Amino acid sequence: MPERLDQQLFLFLNSANSPFWDKIMSFMSMVPVWIPLYMAILIFLGMKYKRKFLIIFFILVIAVAITDQSALLIKNSVGRYRPCHEPALRGLVHTVNGVCGGRYGFVSSHAANSFNVALLSLLFIKKRWFSVVIIIWASVISYSRIYLGVHYPADVLCGSILGALIGWGMYRFYLITDKTARI
Repeated sequence: MPERLDQQLFLFLNSANSPFWDKIMSFMSMVPVWIPLYMAILIFLGMKYKRKFLIIFFILVIAVAITDQSALLIKNSVGRYRPCHEPALRGLVHTVNGVCGGRYGFVSSHAANSFNVALLSLLFIKKRWFSVVIIIWASVISYSRIYLGVHYPADVLCGSILGALIGWGMYRFYLITDKTARI
């Protein structure tokens, strides 16, 4: 996405704000808020996979670690300012409580991690209702980053793709290494 278009789309999406949505989006971006859902996923996986649960748990942990470190590496390599740090956008970016985050934002770690867990867990759970819910969950988390003024749409889109690809890759790794796994 060309940078100017990305900035314009960001300003459009970021400008649609209100005190009510400030609270909701700020809440959705807090990592501890994700814990109950992720614990429920782990419990479900434990009940479904029983003896294979420890392997699946380690696959999830490794996938999140790879995703998080990959996003950090990309951020530091690309060095693209977050919208809230971009001098050209000074005074135009809506932030909540002055929270901006680190200097660089490409790619969004929140989007990468939420889509990583979403894709990996839906591949293991394989229930349509769950797939819809977890993709909506990851999308809301990702959108919240634009709303809060800390990421451009391209940061979120590329972070989502990165996380999903790593999740898919780790699932394929599981299938290859587990002789009894069904596709």
